[in-house]
Amino acid sequence: MDELLARATQGVDMDAPDASWHIFWNLMAMVPWAALFWWSLVFVAVGALLGWWRGRVWEGVVWAAVLGPLGWVAILLRSRRPLPPPLPRRRP
Repeated sequence: MDELLARATQGVDMDAPDASWHIFWNLMAMVPWAALFWWSLVFVAVGALLGWWRGRVWEGVVWAAVLGPLGWVAILLRSRRPLPPPLPRRRP
């Protein structure tokens, strides 16, 4: 924890009025943004696949985008969308 605090406060004048912003930006610089982006895309793709399987593609995308892998559970707990009844055959 001391190492994390040292990295977050590196180069920050603690008496400056905007010291908290500098600490915040130092912490944001340590976040692996590329990995988070790609994992989010994987979660949404799997959510779309599960939603397609359940007949609710957009619900799967939204649940996965909002909750990540927990959204998969949300879409799996929903019932399948019932298919509409078939149209009557046309008589020639």
